[in-house]
Amino acid sequence: MGSADAQEDERPLHRVYVSAFSIGRFAVSQEEYGRFVSATGYPAPAVRQLPLVTAGGRARIFRERAAPYVWEGDGPPPGRAAHPIALVRFDDAVAYCQWLSESLGRTVRLPTEAEWEKAARGGVEGLRYPWGNEIDAGLCNFLADPAAKARSGTRPVGSYPPNGYGLHDVAGNVWEWVSDWYSSDYYSSSEPRDPNGPPAGTMRVVRGGSWVNDEIEMLRCGYRHPVPPDTYAYSIGFRIVCPG
Repeated sequence: MGSADAQEDERPLHRVYVSAFSIGRFAVSQEEYGRFVSATGYPAPAVRQLPLVTAGGRARIFRERAAPYVWEGDGPPPGRAAHPIALVRFDDAVAYCQWLSESLGRTVRLPTEAEWEKAARGGVEGLRYPWGNEIDAGLCNFLADPAAKARSGTRPVGSYPPNGYGLHDVAGNVWEWVSDWYSSDYYSSSEPRDPNGPPAGTMRVVRGGSWVNDEIEMLRCGYRHPVPPDTYAYSIGFRIVCPG
C-alpha cells in the first residue's frame, strides 16, 4: 500500500492485510441513487451551500459545471441515469449506505482506504495505474485535453475495460469517497491488519481521480486526495462494499 517514489503522504510503502470483502464493480449510478431518493425523500443532488473549493472567485464556474448534474425533482438529469452519481457529500454517501443496508438486510458501507487501494490495484502490486505504469486515454475518463474541459463530463459506468478484479472506473470518471479520516503521516503508524484510518480528523479522503483532472498523478492507485467532509462536486461520487 502506498508509493515509495510519490507524494509524501503515500509513504512509507508498506504491506497490510485486508480481510475479505465484496466491492461494487461500478460506482453507484445516478439511477441507483435515485431509488434511494425516491424511497426516503432524501434531498436530491443540487448546488447547495458552496464548498470551500469555490473560494477565490470560482463560484460561477462551479455552478456552470455542476448544472448538468443537478436533479429536477427526484430523478437523474436526462441522459445521465447510467452515469455515476455526483454532487454528493460524505454524509450523503453514508446515508445511502445506511438505507441500502436496511433494504438488503446486510451491512453496506464505504470502503476504507486500504480496501479501496487493494481493489483498485486489481491483484497487481507496484503499478501506478490499474493497467500499468503509463496513462492511457482509452482506459479511463480523465481530462486528456485541458482545452476541452467545458465539453467534458462523466461517462456511463462501465464505459472502460475492468481491472484484474473486474472493477470498472477505479481510475477516472469520478473521485470516490472512502470512509477514513485523513492524516498525512498515517502510513507511518497504521495498523498492519485492516487499517481504517485515524480516529478523528478535519479532512476526509477521495480516491481515484476524475474526468476533470488533467494531472495524471491524481489517477494513480496510491494517490490520496484530502478534502473537507462537507465538500461536494460534479466530479465526486462513491462505490460501496460489503464485509466478509
